[in-house]
Amino acid sequence: QVQLVESGGGLAQPGGSLRLSCAVSGFSMDVWSIGWSRQAPGKEREGVSCLSSSDGTTTYIDSVKGRFTISRDNAKNTIFLQINSLKPEDTAVYYCGADPKIPFRPSPCRLAPMEYTYWGQGTQVTVSS
Repeated sequence: QVQLVESGGGLAQPGGSLRLSCAVSGFSMDVWSIGWSRQAPGKEREGVSCLSSSDGTTTYIDSVKGRFTISRDNAKNTIFLQINSLKPEDTAVYYCGADPKIPFRPSPCRLAPMEYTYWGQGTQVTVSS
């Protein structure tokens, strides 16, 4: 059974940092690509970062480049999203996802949420002073 469980969200000040975690089970991150998406109130879910299963390369949307870092720890079956220099517009529910459609999918990984089949329940990130 595939499961993804996010944690690490919370309230942070602009300019601050948060580290989101996603504990996964039921699949191997060496086989399926993984990604993070977010959904702000009244907006569609948008993909912010992904990590290719085939070669470990990463992709980011322009608005988070240089501030967000996606990584994984295979030994702990955990995906991370390090968020630095937080902005109020980063406020959203953050979800981690897994893409099972093409094992060892060639890079680059896909950011679009529609590419992901499995999702966690999400973790709220609120950036406010």
